[in-house]
Amino acid sequence: MAARASSRGPATKARVAIDQVSWDRIRPAQVILVSGPEQFLADRAVRQLRDQLTAEDPSLEVNDLEADHYAPGELITLASPSLFAEPRLIRVTNVEKCTDAFLTETLDYLAAPAEDTYLVLRHGGGVRGKKLLDALRAGLGSGIEVVCAELKKDTEKLEFAAAEFAAEGRRVSAGALRALVQAFQDDLAELASACQQLLADAATEITEATVEKYYSGRVETNAFKVADAAIAGRQGEALILLRHALASGADPVPIVAAFASKVRTMAKVSGARGSAGQLASQLGLAPWQIDRAKRDLQGWTDEGLGNTIDLLATTDAAVKGAERDPVYALERVVTLISQRGRPL
Repeated sequence: MAARASSRGPATKARVAIDQVSWDRIRPAQVILVSGPEQFLADRAVRQLRDQLTAEDPSLEVNDLEADHYAPGELITLASPSLFAEPRLIRVTNVEKCTDAFLTETLDYLAAPAEDTYLVLRHGGGVRGKKLLDALRAGLGSGIEVVCAELKKDTEKLEFAAAEFAAEGRRVSAGALRALVQAFQDDLAELASACQQLLADAATEITEATVEKYYSGRVETNAFKVADAAIAGRQGEALILLRHALASGADPVPIVAAFASKVRTMAKVSGARGSAGQLASQLGLAPWQIDRAKRDLQGWTDEGLGNTIDLLATTDAAVKGAERDPVYALERVVTLISQRGRPL
């Protein structure tokens, strides 16, 4: 369904007259704007379109253009009918950095798109090319927009991972999904790859134990185990897990990042009132994260959280070169966390 802008107020945005769909709903059209910062989803959407078009006609001719290195006349040349009249897919990248020639010629092209030609315009964000985007969204070229927004919230990543398994008709437990998102939360491409590996190799039902079996050596997983033990006050266990993670090749920088992620979530939830569902909506977290943070906060004070956040900032700098011994810095912060942030 096309998005509609509000008519209230003087700063009303221009009305969007074309269909705006999610990355997994891409379909053939003469002009397709693939917008948004999430490059992995954009790449997957364009591959999906290519596969659709190839299935319809294996003679599909595919060409690529870089809008930031565009030479005058390239678009018209590629869109011109060939001797055998094969359908054409023209994929254009870096539209957010386009040359003036590309902008002018593409606007001219949109007034009368070539038949049997599918023009994909990839725009990652920014103001460059706004005139072209506004024209497309107003209906010039009768295209569609595929929105590839960044998946920032864990709830969005959980939904993405769940959809990967659902698409193949496979059962996956909630615990397995949470473990995957925790292990690959910083890279959507790696999360998707992990899902595909489990789909290819694992048994019918994928559980948390399955994920543990495949990715027990994953740095982030080890790091969160260390953080969980420390936050619960189990100092000896946390230090043993830390040394095991380091001995397994874990890098100190993402370990500190895992600590910081846990503590930041606790700080967000500390003092907040409401159900897990209400707080999840307010704080941009998943309900299970709210429940977990509330359990983690037992025995903690605001002062302890503040002390820990301060030391985590120091530790982050230490493991990036500010101190000579990053292992000592990690052990120091684990000890503080194990004491609920009370001064050492």
